[in-house]
Amino acid sequence: MIGGMKQLPTTQAAVTALRAIAAQYAVEIEVTDDIGADQTSRRTAAGVGVTTDADGSLPHEAFVEFGGVPRVSVRLFSEGDALITVEDVECPDIPRDDVPAFLHSVFGGLAFVKGRRLIVPLPGDRTHKEFVPMILLTPWLSSRAR
Repeated sequence: MIGGMKQLPTTQAAVTALRAIAAQYAVEIEVTDDIGADQTSRRTAAGVGVTTDADGSLPHEAFVEFGGVPRVSVRLFSEGDALITVEDVECPDIPRDDVPAFLHSVFGGLAFVKGRRLIVPLPGDRTHKEFVPMILLTPWLSSRAR
């Protein structure tokens, strides 16, 4: 456990956690899985027809879209990080173990916009801050301004 959150050792464990979050906040969820080195986005160096990594493992990525407002999607990478997009604001390099806390902050109303930054509180007095271009200032982001 890290900061009271369960560790997510695999992409599948993370997807299971995201399904639970969708149920908790009563939002729809759609999951697309990419399995195999020939299917995952960061394995472009894999040869034609090669599905496993050099160590014989089968890499697994997932793309998760949540319904409703705010518009949120999560790309889980097999390397243990994620790209979370909130209302077209991309938040890259989120550790997989922080994804549930990040989403709880967004769906639970803790995330806010200050100045030109989306600020998402995380456990342990940490925050993730991401620049919000004015062109991307949606009604949801505007409603979170402080």
